[in-house]
Amino acid sequence: MIWILLAFLSAALLGCYDVCKKYALQDNAVLPVLFLNTLFCSMIFLPFLGYAPFGGWEVQKYILLKSCIVLCSWVLGYIGMKNLPITLVGPINATRPVMVLLGALLLFGEKLNAYQWTGVALAVLSFFMLSRSGRKEGIDFRHNKWIFCIVGAAVMGAVSGLYDKYLMTSATEGGIGLNRITVQCYYNFYQCLMMGLAVLAFRNHGRETTPFRWSWSIPLISIFLSMADFAYFHSLSLDGALVSVVSMVRRGSVVVSFLLGALLFHEKNLRSKALDLLLVLAGMVFLYLGTR
Repeated sequence: MIWILLAFLSAALLGCYDVCKKYALQDNAVLPVLFLNTLFCSMIFLPFLGYAPFGGWEVQKYILLKSCIVLCSWVLGYIGMKNLPITLVGPINATRPVMVLLGALLLFGEKLNAYQWTGVALAVLSFFMLSRSGRKEGIDFRHNKWIFCIVGAAVMGAVSGLYDKYLMTSATEGGIGLNRITVQCYYNFYQCLMMGLAVLAFRNHGRETTPFRWSWSIPLISIFLSMADFAYFHSLSLDGALVSVVSMVRRGSVVVSFLLGALLFHEKNLRSKALDLLLVLAGMVFLYLGTR
């Protein structure tokens, strides 16, 4: 089954994306790194413009809103990633499917079965255990602003996922039915424009304490992200592909980022965090079982 192999490939690439992001942000200014990421992503999708119908303001206003949601998630995520261990950030981000599921429960009236409630319970338990692991490194989840950034990024990412469902669902089923290539191309362009304005507005902020430095890991962020998205969407386009399976496999990227992060950044309390990670993965398995 090629589609499942592509899903695993996408997960591996997403894990590499997180590691490159962590490496690029070490002792570096956040806004320029994020701006360059959006710039390189826009350049990657530039050749696809010919296949992306513009649709006028009636279409672009929805894409502009998506850009704002994703950019808020990215800003918070980059700030948190810079200041926290990647072996702590990854498992927190991996709880995002639970947030999407709970959002669908509230917004779309979906009902959870026993498997899904078990997955939610395991995810909540893993979060409390992560807070225990964080305290060993002097990180208090209740008062640490960087933890709030990562949690906020995960929440905004879940909002983006729910909004994507609305954008991509056909009009006959209650959505808008936008062209996927149009959304991918233009939301990257809007993000690049907004980040360019932000960099100009805050160009003197933090220059003395955290100057920008170039790293080849910066373009790798965009390359790995674009490749991961390409593998993801190509997987979904193949006959027999199961969206629920592909989505859960993609969240397995946390395993790659955890292992590479432990190897490259020599982080602490890995045994405790590994147990927390296993709880997150177990929760994902139960969520998958509940969607079959």
